[in-house]
Amino acid sequence: MENIKENLKKIKAELDKGVLLLAVTKTRTPEEINTAIDEGVTDIGENKVQEITDKYDRVKPVRWHMIGHLQTNKVKYIIDKVHMIHSVDSMKIAKEIDKRAAAKGLIMDILIQVNPASEKSKFGISTGETENLIKEILECCKNIRIRGLMCVVPFAEDPEEIRGYFAQVKKQYDQYGKISHERLDFKYLSMGMTHDYKVAVEEGSNLVRIGTAIFGERVYN
Repeated sequence: MENIKENLKKIKAELDKGVLLLAVTKTRTPEEINTAIDEGVTDIGENKVQEITDKYDRVKPVRWHMIGHLQTNKVKYIIDKVHMIHSVDSMKIAKEIDKRAAAKGLIMDILIQVNPASEKSKFGISTGETENLIKEILECCKNIRIRGLMCVVPFAEDPEEIRGYFAQVKKQYDQYGKISHERLDFKYLSMGMTHDYKVAVEEGSNLVRIGTAIFGERVYN
């Protein structure tokens, strides 16, 4: 647990004050997560609904974020637990979130997930599809508020090779953030993970999703 404390101290020293650190807690124990919370982590991100529901009551008060691909039949289990859903990339999932949020009397904050390299192995819409999806959600989903964009980029040994993808999404963020609408309030540009967050921040990211650099390498059973 001491490693978690030291790692967090180092990362925070490197991040600008305006950048939100989202601790990615996939496969991590409630004890590890609580250590991070004790060290000032306010937001955590999970990739799977099952992990949120399993850990929810065993973790100290914190803002939960759903950052992984979300299936429509799982939305009901987390709609009243998460602060924001980062992985919206279709009207199908947006409509389900909207329906479940309405049933609970909530306005759910979401990010649109963009896949700027159009990688087949990753979820997210292409940059060319972003505007239409935003407009359709604003038109049809009264219980959703769009807070910005999240992107997934290809892995590269040298993060400089993917700088252009971050710049591309930042350009979109600036463009669509100017749309005037009561349910569009761009605040978050979620780009960058353990390997490439420094380059992402240089290109305008204000929310980084970091797991390994905080908790160490994952051990899968």
